Amino acid sequence: MSVSDPIADMLTKVRNAAIARHEKVDVPTSKLKLEIVKILKIEGYIKNFKKVNDENDKSIIRVFLKYDEVNAPVMHGIEKVSTPGRRVYSSYKDMPRVYNGYGTVIVSTSQGVTTGRKARDLMVGGEILCKVW
Repeated sequence: MSVSDPIADMLTKVRNAAIARHEKVDVPTSKLKLEIVKILKIEGYIKNFKKVNDENDKSIIRVFLKYDEVNAPVMHGIEKVSTPGRRVYSSYKDMPRVYNGYGTVIVSTSQGVTTGRKARDLMVGGEILCKVW
């Protein structure tokens, strides 16, 4: 079975694993997914990640989830914005803010995958992939 939107599939797996209080979750690898996971780590939403091979020798990303002192997920929500049927683009001037700057918007720009804040600083727009808070 192939997934029509692999990014949304990855975000859903991470969201569900966090709600279920799992320590880690495995997602199939792609360059874009790797970039998104790197941003989640830099922004402090996940503990860590590593690229490993599963038992069928397929490359996967193992995402280690992060919880606070009362065992609540640090990532309160993660939502896909652009979909295969509806692409959402933004100029750097109109870059959306998530929870008044407390959340992060992940954008695919001509300079690579970055946060909305960095895209604004670099003065580049792009496709809005997802919002995290």
